[in-house]
Amino acid sequence: MEQYDIEVKTVEMLRTVFDPEIPVNVYELGLIYKIDVTGGFKVSIDMTLTAPSCPAADFIIEDIRQKVGSIEGVSDVEVNLVFEPEWTKDMMSEEARLELGMM
Repeated sequence: MEQYDIEVKTVEMLRTVFDPEIPVNVYELGLIYKIDVTGGFKVSIDMTLTAPSCPAADFIIEDIRQKVGSIEGVSDVEVNLVFEPEWTKDMMSEEARLELGMM
């Protein structure tokens, strides 16, 4: 397995992680800022939340760790919560905006 494959599978897994309060996955919401796969297949993810006080933050982060960690070949998963740049609705994919009735 190559780093590119791990990255593709990571995105696939992130599309299965949902904020319990929003019926759109974290990837389409635009909450994932960066995915980095290093040698040894350690996956580092920079992500944000729709609001800094999101009550589901721990649930979402743990869901990401478990799902990405289940990818064959991944040795470690690090999820970094960042708030720069601040998340806005403009970061959502067209699919997410349609799902939420914003188009």
